[in-house]
Amino acid sequence: MHIDPSVAEAVASGRPVVALETAIVTHGLPRPRNLEVARQVEDAVRDGGALPATIGVVGGEARVGLDDDALRAIAESGEVAKCGVRDLAVVAARGGDGGTTVAATAHLAARAGIRVFATGGLGGVHRDARDSWDESADLEVLGRTGIVVVCAGVKSILDVGATLERLETLNVTVLGYGTDRFPGFYLSDSGFPVPWRVDSAAEMAAVMRARDELGTDDSAVVVANPLPADEQLDPALHDRVLTEGLIAAEAAGIHGKDVTPFLLDRLARETDGASLEANVRLVLRNARLAAEIAGELAA
Repeated sequence: MHIDPSVAEAVASGRPVVALETAIVTHGLPRPRNLEVARQVEDAVRDGGALPATIGVVGGEARVGLDDDALRAIAESGEVAKCGVRDLAVVAARGGDGGTTVAATAHLAARAGIRVFATGGLGGVHRDARDSWDESADLEVLGRTGIVVVCAGVKSILDVGATLERLETLNVTVLGYGTDRFPGFYLSDSGFPVPWRVDSAAEMAAVMRARDELGTDDSAVVVANPLPADEQLDPALHDRVLTEGLIAAEAAGIHGKDVTPFLLDRLARETDGASLEANVRLVLRNARLAAEIAGELAA
């Protein structure tokens, strides 16, 4: 594991740092848009007064803070593994490259002393989990990693209610940022309430300081930051495409972990790319908010 000297210095001196994942770069967005968006997200963090620490695996080395050459390399390569925590050691031992998921990014960021992480959306419990037991490893890792994760909720293709129940069981604090409703990634409202609401980065930082004092800081805080209603994917279009996609997946015999990429690809295709644009908007919003929260924590 290598921590970029600028990141290590910022963490040691208490300056604001925001961790960023790379699975969205390697597996979530089409080339060459992926590299363009990765750079925009880093710029959004800088504009917010924090240092971006993009995390990935390059040449078998887990890196916290990628330079532009490394970022370009994993963005343009077609031989990059999608790395959860369980995959990191295997990819490292084989000298491979990897884009880090929410779970792996949170794990590596916490080891580097970074307290704030911005992403798009969390993984969660899948709709057929009662039969498949399919649940994202993001949840269990967040249950044991004391980091702030700024996200747009979980993808609406998942079982949102069951995901919120699992987060509660795992003692993960869920806060709605400026909202009483839990966002559904492309949608401002997933149909479920949030347990608690905060309305400023300063209030968020106060929660973190209270956790430190009370010793309840060994699990994550999820800050659910919704897209504004006028920036979300059209709800009627979303619901129609999702319903049709679920039927199509069942007819094609697609189950378990293969359902999510199938549905996301179908959403992008059937919405003429509108779902991808919503994805980009929410990632940039989350990066800006994470920088603001990191600044308040540093202050």
